[in-house]
Amino acid sequence: MEGLKSFHFLFYLNMKKTLLIALISLSFGNILAQSTTYWQQQVDYNMDVVMDVKNYQYKGKQELVYTNNSSDTLKRVFYHLFNNAFQPGSEMDARIQSIKDPDGRMVNKIKDGDKEIKESRIKNLKPNEIGYLNISNFKQDGENAVTKTVGTILEVILAKPILPNSKTTFTLNFDGQVPVQIRRSGRNNGEGVELSMAQWYPKMAEFDFEGWHADPYIAREFHGVWGNFDVKITIDKDYVLGGSGYLQNPNKIGHGYQDTGLSVIYPNNTKTLIWHFVAPMVHDFAWAADKNYIHDVVKGPNNVDLHFLYKNNPSVIENWEKLEPLMVKVMGFYNNTVGNYPYKQYSFIQGGDGGMEYAMCTLMLGNGSLAGILGTATHELGHSWFQHVLASNESKHPWMDEGFTSYIEDLAMNELAENKLENPFDSTYKAYYRLVESGKEQPQTTHGDRYEENRPYSISSYYKGSVFLSQLEYLIGKENVMKTLKRYFQEFKFKHPTPNDIKRTAERVSGANLEWYLTDWTQTTNTIDYGIKEVKINDDKTIVTLERIGRMPMPIDILVEYIDGTKESFYIPLRMMSFEKENQNSEIKRTVLSDWAWGFPTHEFSITKLKTAIKKITIDPSGLMADVKRENNIYELK
Repeated sequence: MEGLKSFHFLFYLNMKKTLLIALISLSFGNILAQSTTYWQQQVDYNMDVVMDVKNYQYKGKQELVYTNNSSDTLKRVFYHLFNNAFQPGSEMDARIQSIKDPDGRMVNKIKDGDKEIKESRIKNLKPNEIGYLNISNFKQDGENAVTKTVGTILEVILAKPILPNSKTTFTLNFDGQVPVQIRRSGRNNGEGVELSMAQWYPKMAEFDFEGWHADPYIAREFHGVWGNFDVKITIDKDYVLGGSGYLQNPNKIGHGYQDTGLSVIYPNNTKTLIWHFVAPMVHDFAWAADKNYIHDVVKGPNNVDLHFLYKNNPSVIENWEKLEPLMVKVMGFYNNTVGNYPYKQYSFIQGGDGGMEYAMCTLMLGNGSLAGILGTATHELGHSWFQHVLASNESKHPWMDEGFTSYIEDLAMNELAENKLENPFDSTYKAYYRLVESGKEQPQTTHGDRYEENRPYSISSYYKGSVFLSQLEYLIGKENVMKTLKRYFQEFKFKHPTPNDIKRTAERVSGANLEWYLTDWTQTTNTIDYGIKEVKINDDKTIVTLERIGRMPMPIDILVEYIDGTKESFYIPLRMMSFEKENQNSEIKRTVLSDWAWGFPTHEFSITKLKTAIKKITIDPSGLMADVKRENNIYELK
C-alpha cells in the first residue's frame, strides 16, 4: 500500500517537438502514449468532510491542485455539482416528465381512472428531501475567483489564467444535502441503506483535445479527470463505510478493517470517527455508509483485497456469502482476458439502485436471487477495466464502456456456467434485432442524453456496443480480438481512449482495414442483410448467387452441408478490408474465394458437387454477424 500511497504521475510535454514522456510509479508500470502529441489533465484532491447523519447534510473543504498539460491557456474552469439535479424544476426533473419511457426508479405511478400516470419523483421533493451542493469561499492560489452556478455546473472565472504546463491550486468550501434516493446517490433507499454517496462532491470537469466536457447531469454517465484523492470523512462512530481508495487508519476505525491481532483504539467518549481514504490515479470517488453493514474481506487474485459490505439481513447474508468466492473467479477471468486489475482493493457495496460503477468499488442492489446479484456484480466489476482504467467518455461514447463491459461479462458468466453456450451472445444479438425492428434506433454517435427514449439508448449502449466486439470476432477471428483487448488495455490504461483507438488497435493486431466497420456500425444505422438469392446447376457444378440487401458490407462465411454428412466451408473476403481471416474451424476444409467489393450487389461462386448432393447452405453459421434477416441466410434441399 505504501507504494500506492506514494504514487506519482509526472508529465513532461514539449508540444513543439510533439514528444510525450509519461512516467508513473512501479505500482502501475509504464503508460504508452496514444500519439506523440497526446496529453491529459491532472487533478489532486484533498477533501475534509463532516457528515450530520441526523439531517443528512454535510460540510466540506476542498483543495484541488490542477495541472494544465494542454497547450491552451485556461481562463475559466468548470465543476460538476451533481446533487443539484435532485431539485424540482431541474433539467433531470424536466427530462423525466418529457421522455416517453421514464426510468421506473425515478417516477411514481398514479392511477387516474383507467390511465396510469408516471410522475417524476423529483417534482414533489420537499426542501429537506432535495439534494444540493452550495459552493463558497472559492480561491485560486489564495485570490478570490468569480463563480456562477447554473444547474449542475459551476463556472469559475479565474483570478489568473492557467498557462500551459503549469499548476494552480483551488480551494473552496461546500455545503451539501443528501437527497432522498432517486437515482444512484441518496439516502434511505428501498433496501434500507442509509447513505449512498455517489456524485457527492464538487468535481472538476474534463478538459481534453475536444475542449471542456461540462455536461449537465440529466441522467446518464460520467467523465472525469485522472488524479489522486485524499479524503477524510467524519461521521457518527456507529456507521460502517466502504468505497473508493485505501483506508489509512484501520486501527482507529475497526468495523472489520483493522489488521488481525491489533486492537481498535477509540478516544474516550468519542461520538464520531474520521475515516481517512487515499485513492491514487482515479477519476472519481464514491462511498456508502450504514449502521448495519456486515463487512467481509476475501483475498482475490494478485493479493487484491475484495471487500463485501451488505445489510445484516437473513435474506441477504446467504447469497452474499456465496457471491464472495465467485467474484474471486470473475476477477481472475478478467485479469486473464483483458489485463491485471492495477489496484490492491475492490469493494462490492450494497447501496444505490441497480448497479453503478465507481473507482475501486460498486454500489449495487443486494436483495434478490444469487443469480441476480452475481450478474450485477460481474458487470460492475467489469467496468473497472472498461471505465475506471480505460476511461472513455461515457457521455459521448457509452457503447465503449457499457458495451465492452457487457461483452466480457457474458464471457465470464459463460465461463462460470455449468452448461456452456457455443454462442454466449445470442440474446445480445436478439435485443439488437428488436431495436432495429422498432424503428427507434439512433446512431451510436448520439450523446447519451440526447436519445429520444431510454430503451433505445440502453440497447444501443449495452447490446449493440457488445456486438461491436463479438462481431469483430467474426471479422478478424477470436484470437485476434483477445489480443486486441489486451493490447488496448496495456496501451490506453489510465487514459481516455476514443472509438478510433479501439479500431486502430484491432487494425495493428490483425492487419485488417477497419475504418468502414467503425463508420457503419457506430456512426450510422445501416444494417447488415445478406441472402442466398439463387442456387442452380451448371454442367457438373452448383452455382450459388448471394446478394447484399443491407447497406452495411461484410465478409461472408458459408457452410455447405452435404447429404452424405460431410461439410465444407467457403470464405469471401471483403475487398475494403484488405484482409483474409484465418480458418476458425480447422476440422472443416475451407476454400477462400475471390473478394466481394461493396459496389456489387451480388456475388457468385461454384461448388464442385451437384445441387442434389447438397443438404444445406448457411451464411454465417457462427451467428456472430449481425444479419437482421437471418431467414434468407439458409438454403435447404426441399
